[in-house]
Amino acid sequence: MTGIAYAAGGAAPAGPAAGIASFVPLILIFVVFYFLLIRPQQKKAKEHQQFLNELKRGARVVTSGGIHGRITGLTDTTVTMEIAENVKVKVNRGSIMTTTADAEKLGAAPSKGSA
Repeated sequence: MTGIAYAAGGAAPAGPAAGIASFVPLILIFVVFYFLLIRPQQKKAKEHQQFLNELKRGARVVTSGGIHGRITGLTDTTVTMEIAENVKVKVNRGSIMTTTADAEKLGAAPSKGSA
């Protein structure tokens, strides 16, 4: 009986190599998550921030709530949009998602000629 226990105990690596080997799968999982989830999300956030910094008066935009309008005023944190004739609303600058031209390319907004 002692021989079986001794044989089973000898199968696992001993010493510092055992500790390093047990962390290799965890490290590989983190690397996969970084390249498949974290890095693309950071890239998208950086592009959106650059888009927000390049906003100008007169640009036609779409908010995250789906409101279409034309920018009439800009500050560091807010955007004043004209959504209809003489109807202006202030929205948070971060809620601007895309320009109207980009939304039409994606099929999110009908073009002016359609009913």
